[in-house]
Amino acid sequence: MDEKEALRVGAAVRRRRRTLGLTLAAVAGRSGLSVPFLSQIENERARPSPRSLDRVAEALETTTERLRAAADSARAVDVVRADGEDGVRRLVRGRHQLSALEFIGEQDLGREFQHRNDEVMYVVEGAVEVEAEGQAHRLGRGDTLFLSGGVRHRWRATVPGTRLLVVSVAEHIDATYDSRR
Repeated sequence: MDEKEALRVGAAVRRRRRTLGLTLAAVAGRSGLSVPFLSQIENERARPSPRSLDRVAEALETTTERLRAAADSARAVDVVRADGEDGVRRLVRGRHQLSALEFIGEQDLGREFQHRNDEVMYVVEGAVEVEAEGQAHRLGRGDTLFLSGGVRHRWRATVPGTRLLVVSVAEHIDATYDSRR
């Protein structure tokens, strides 16, 4: 593992620990590593050995591969060019913490959705009708609708040429908050 990768793994470790709602002391207890060493890893002042990283990953209920993948997402720079056609276009390629889609044209997917993580819908052009938790919302150009994780919803474009941007926390990321922790 080179120095730059180690630094990014530190940020991935911190994000995962916070997602689980754990303190550094809790991770130290689970991993057998010291709180100061874990803090140095998270703050990019220490490079964990492969064995230490394995212990941290196990304490965080994940794998070193997933921590490295989360670190890889911190390094990604990717341009997605507009194609100008109707349909669905991924705005973020790969497996990252953020998912972004653009729906172009008269879309009616004819089904209900329920995602475990938060989502934002932004109408770039045209109009959509969204039904969320039994309540109808009509959105026009420039309008935004926020849906917290777990909200059942369906939507359809109501104007030709509609462009809807949907941004969410990716499904493979556990970003839900459990107040019982």
